[in-house]
Amino acid sequence: MAKLEITLDPLQHITADAIGQPGQRVFYLQGWREADPKPVTVIIEKFQLQNLAVGIEEMVQELAKQKPELSLPPVEYDPDKMRIHPPVDPLFRAGEMRLGYEPERDRLYIEVHEIVLEGADPEEAGILRIWCSRPQGRQLAAWAEVVINRGRPICPQCGEPMEAEGHFCPKKNGHKKK
Repeated sequence: MAKLEITLDPLQHITADAIGQPGQRVFYLQGWREADPKPVTVIIEKFQLQNLAVGIEEMVQELAKQKPELSLPPVEYDPDKMRIHPPVDPLFRAGEMRLGYEPERDRLYIEVHEIVLEGADPEEAGILRIWCSRPQGRQLAAWAEVVINRGRPICPQCGEPMEAEGHFCPKKNGHKKK
């Protein structure tokens, strides 16, 4: 049995954000239940947020193709409401994440499992389950792209992030480019 299991259903709001300077940011996934004004927050990695955003968008697009009665929700959000809200008190750091869809309720679900350190009992890891509507999922996916792109600029040669003081580019034989 997990030491901590939280289910956000019904969900009022879901968002993701990053705090810190580019290159040293910490990424968060945050949601609220309709009955509880206190947000539930977990730490995630940038690549997890990228994969979640892509997965949600692909899933929603595919659902709209397979089931024409499920129109593609518009991507509309208020940037001020999408920023992370205090208190930023993460429950745990995310390890495995799963994305799914429940057709009976027309809800996406995101399951976040706490990272399991070597030697720890995986049965003691925390689990966060977030149930969201397709419009909420698309909002999160679109906002995640904004959050990810606020970081360091990407080198056009190698695709790696560039530092302010220069970039060691393997495609340029290691020459720094400013």
